[in-house]
Amino acid sequence: MGPHWGLVVRQLPRLKPFNRLQIILQHLNMSKHTDSAAEVLLEKKGCAGVITMNRPKALNALNLSMIRQIYPQLKTWEKDPETFLIIIKGTGGKAFCAGGDIRAITDAGKVGDRLAQDFFREEYILNNAVGTCQKPYVALIDGITMGGGVGLSVHGHFRVATEKTLFAMPETAIGLFPDVGGGYFLPRLSGKIGYYLALTGFRLKGRDLQKAGIATHFVESEKLPALEEDLIALKSPFKENVADVLNSYHMKCKIDQEKQFVLDEHMDKINSLFSASCMEEIIQNLKQDGSPFALKQLETINKMSPTSLKMTLRQLREGASMNLQDVLTMEYRLSQACMSGHDFYEGVRAVLIDKDQVPKWKPGTLEEVTDEFVENCFKSLGNSDLKL
Repeated sequence: MGPHWGLVVRQLPRLKPFNRLQIILQHLNMSKHTDSAAEVLLEKKGCAGVITMNRPKALNALNLSMIRQIYPQLKTWEKDPETFLIIIKGTGGKAFCAGGDIRAITDAGKVGDRLAQDFFREEYILNNAVGTCQKPYVALIDGITMGGGVGLSVHGHFRVATEKTLFAMPETAIGLFPDVGGGYFLPRLSGKIGYYLALTGFRLKGRDLQKAGIATHFVESEKLPALEEDLIALKSPFKENVADVLNSYHMKCKIDQEKQFVLDEHMDKINSLFSASCMEEIIQNLKQDGSPFALKQLETINKMSPTSLKMTLRQLREGASMNLQDVLTMEYRLSQACMSGHDFYEGVRAVLIDKDQVPKWKPGTLEEVTDEFVENCFKSLGNSDLKL
């Protein structure tokens, strides 16, 4: 998506979610600070075009200049008869891509700068290019993969997770919604997992990404360089040949093989509690259920922006029957509604700027977010609509 972040949970076990969010946003805030090296490396290696996001200090946060380099190169490689597959990865060992350049978007949106339109528009065009890419597209999602990083990976053919992968779509916590095509891939996950992930921002780690259907393969982090070498060395490969290499690495990986899916024991509850057609009903379901799991979700959801929650639930319910292009067009409308609203700036203020972790949402309750208001967020922007 646009504004995103990842959370370094392993090293910060005692921090509350909002504090963890702050640590990550801290990194994204360093995006002003330019690396002497190129922010993104685009290299032809063997049979492959390799995209490397190269802003390790900012957890490879995606900015507009990176989008403007990746998109034309992806299109060129897609047409090039000598390029047979695309590989995308991040540097630094901590993150694939922790999200979009949140600070730049916040600053731009406040003063009505075009960046607040251009970033989302061009990011979504890139997400669509990934989703429609004619060549096999392999995302090595090693480390933090959130928001904008999810948009660069999840729509491609192959997503390779490792034991270091940390996935989330935590936008409702800062007054946004799970964009970058979240309205397409989330409702298509099994049962109501996608709705649960979208509304609560729950984080999946390692092999659980594959069990949830977000990753296609699971490989040890230290084996990724060898995997990349094997992919690059393929001679004029078809998609099946790429799949064979990925499958062989996946089959050899024994880490957490016996581990149960983290949400397994809660799936029945998730599927029933999150199947309601409106947020008020989901809240009612959680209260009525009263189990420790349900009450924990209630506590989490109560911290989120009420506007974001209503927007997100409708986004996923509508996106479930739309194609990716129509979803991204819908999400562009929502992004602009957020840019002209209150909660996004307040969420960023509370988590990143003042760091009090106490956002004051407006409206403050779900009941105050009217159907008319939500309806307006989904309305066509006419000539300003995203065209794919």
